[in-house]
Amino acid sequence: MTTARDTSKDVYRSRVDSRPSLTDRPDPVVWSDLNNPPPGPLTAEQLRTFDKNGFLWLEGLFNEDEVKKYQGELERMSNDQTIRDRPTTVIELQSDEVRSIFEMHKQSEIFKEVVKDPRVSDAARQILGSDVYIHQARVNMKPAMSGGGFFWHSDFETWHTEDGMPRARAVSASVALTENNEFNGPLMVIPGSHRTFVSCVGSTPDDNYKNSLRKQELGVPDAESMTKLVEKYGGITAPKGPAGSVLLFDCNIMHGSTENISPWPRSNVFFVFNSVENTLIEPYAGTRPRPEYIATHDFTPVSEL
Repeated sequence: MTTARDTSKDVYRSRVDSRPSLTDRPDPVVWSDLNNPPPGPLTAEQLRTFDKNGFLWLEGLFNEDEVKKYQGELERMSNDQTIRDRPTTVIELQSDEVRSIFEMHKQSEIFKEVVKDPRVSDAARQILGSDVYIHQARVNMKPAMSGGGFFWHSDFETWHTEDGMPRARAVSASVALTENNEFNGPLMVIPGSHRTFVSCVGSTPDDNYKNSLRKQELGVPDAESMTKLVEKYGGITAPKGPAGSVLLFDCNIMHGSTENISPWPRSNVFFVFNSVENTLIEPYAGTRPRPEYIATHDFTPVSEL
């Protein structure tokens, strides 16, 4: 592993101390003016809700015909052996099922349309107060009866330590391609937890992503920190609804999901919009940068794709 950088002045120190800690987030959540928001698909009330809770559920944003088109494209890609053999595809540990496909918007014109859709990309611009680029894009699948879970984590903790994202100025959009219900492993969030940064313990080896994409063990909170977060912010919720719905959530909100042991599959398209004013530098963990398909250094704005 390479030598770690000096993190003494890092406001988001993680994986460098012997004990975890909880600190107040120093960055805004909504970077545009909440009293005079820029034009876009989100109302002022929706922006305030996002600012308060760290997430926003937009039910039925995409219509039935759009969803069917995206479902068909996902099925095609999942069954394409050429795509399955690429490093951008992650297979479940316990089965031969596809867990994730990264950079699907670079492998499919149909999914590129979703990235550029102003109902989503313009919402990200409103929240981040600038133009945006795609830091990461993937589709997460949880096959019926066998889909693996994702342990509690803050995405930003990983993007900061392993990718070199300087500030908490990114937002994720999860587009449901199947119904998300209480049984098929929906995303769970702790409303308000985006206001607290949880530092984690444990040094980060190079190429940690090779294991973490299947089962994340570094960059996850300890039980005591999780208990404090839930007690401080009042509980856990799991936004649920029909296919075509979109969950916007802040990069630092604590979230996770359980295994899918139901007979209903769950598939979500997942885009990370980062501000063009928050581009990546060297990873704060001192490790080699993760591959481009996981954390791109192509900062081309979505508007120019």
